[in-house]
Amino acid sequence: MNKEHRAQSEAPHVTFCSVQKTYDGVNLIVRDLNLDIRRGEFLTLLGPSGSGKTTCLMMLAGFETPTSGQIRLSGEIINRVPPHQRNIGMVFQNYALFPHMTVVDNLRFPLAVRKLPNAEIDAKVTRALSMVQLGAYGDRYPQQLSGGQQQRVALARALVFDPELVLMDEPLGALDKQLREQMQLEIKHLHQELGVTVVFVTHDQGEALTMSDRIAVFDKGVIQQIDSPATIYEKPANNFVANFIGENNALDGTVESVDGDTCQVRLSNGTRVQASVGNVAKVGERTVLSVRPESVQLNVQSLGCANRLGGYVKEILYQGDHLRVRVELAGRREIIVKAPAAQHKHRFDTGDAIHVGILPEQLRALDPSVGA
Repeated sequence: MNKEHRAQSEAPHVTFCSVQKTYDGVNLIVRDLNLDIRRGEFLTLLGPSGSGKTTCLMMLAGFETPTSGQIRLSGEIINRVPPHQRNIGMVFQNYALFPHMTVVDNLRFPLAVRKLPNAEIDAKVTRALSMVQLGAYGDRYPQQLSGGQQQRVALARALVFDPELVLMDEPLGALDKQLREQMQLEIKHLHQELGVTVVFVTHDQGEALTMSDRIAVFDKGVIQQIDSPATIYEKPANNFVANFIGENNALDGTVESVDGDTCQVRLSNGTRVQASVGNVAKVGERTVLSVRPESVQLNVQSLGCANRLGGYVKEILYQGDHLRVRVELAGRREIIVKAPAAQHKHRFDTGDAIHVGILPEQLRALDPSVGA
């Protein structure tokens, strides 16, 4: 690969440059968004309702226009390009299928609009139905299909014309849990097979962790963190990300010393613990320590942990493969622990004194005022 071709292949597929969006001229729904989306990646825009993620998707699709800034697709500014000229596939939560058309006719429609020859249309429709394993359902109407089948048709229609980019807006929100999880894997595998760039909007953290190459976590119109699912979960950039992604325990304290990537923190009850430095680095600063429930060790398993605290068992919930244990630490701060059932079942009871252990690298010191 020559230098020029390599540079071209590494160029972002989509770029948001200083993009802002307001509907009333006062309140910014999207604030100064700068984002590069890599060609062929599966990027999820994740955040609570009103965080700006769907507005970003709608601006990329062409259904909304940025108030300021530029959006580029393959290097070309598309701010004023109509949606039908952007070569973008869309998948919506409500499927948006034509009820009076068969499955085949729903898939033929975007190709006929593009005035492709009939032979090419037939070949593309057959291929798209095969991709979503609905080859035998071409003559059926949407109302004759299950919700999962309708979503597969919607996905096939978004892919049938070989779009440059596929946008998905909460596409699995209407499905039940089991079907939703099945469709997550199907879409993930289809993306891996086709290599098409996908931008996926959801407020479901588990869905984002399962499907994405990268996740952009939105809040109040700003990306709070963008990274791989593992980094987002294990090393949250701030307090909002720590609390929004997965389950999180928070302990309040004050930074007493900092040594490189670690710090010593005095908890509100006077106990001192070692933690990894997140977005706090100054001695004397207030901090909130973030730790995931599955990273807390109990009793014998806590012996090798640098941070070992005493407490009392307040509640035990059996969850099959694990126990969900609510522990009250000294100072009356409660934390949740997810403990393997095979290790701990019948070894302690409600009201028992218990030791909890946390490794410094799994206790992350964050600024309580940033992203709160």
